[in-house]
Amino acid sequence: QVQLVESGGGMVETGGSLRLSCTASGRTFGTYDMGWFRQAPGKEREFVAHIRPNAITKHYIDSVKGRFTISRDNAKNTVYLHMNSLKPEDTAVYYCAADLHYTGTWYDSRTYDYWGQGTQVTVSS
Repeated sequence: QVQLVESGGGMVETGGSLRLSCTASGRTFGTYDMGWFRQAPGKEREFVAHIRPNAITKHYIDSVKGRFTISRDNAKNTVYLHMNSLKPEDTAVYYCAADLHYTGTWYDSRTYDYWGQGTQVTVSS
């Protein structure tokens, strides 16, 4: 079992920054992959970023490359999503997720075993 709790969402203006945090408990954090997804109103949940346990291998959706950075601190059981140059189209509920059985399909939400409750990010124009 893994429990995930997100924090750090809020409302910012276009061009602003936010840092999301997701703290895990349960299974040893440094042994599994983590991802961030988001879901805007009326849209399907979409992949945003992924990071392997080594904190080196990372993947991003094209629309956030160069603006968002995923990182993790295994000693603090926490994964972060640093979001810069935010745009109104980034507005969504952001979810962190844990993948305990890595298969390489890090972009697919069905790969992930546990999810946080979500945190709202709103970017005003």
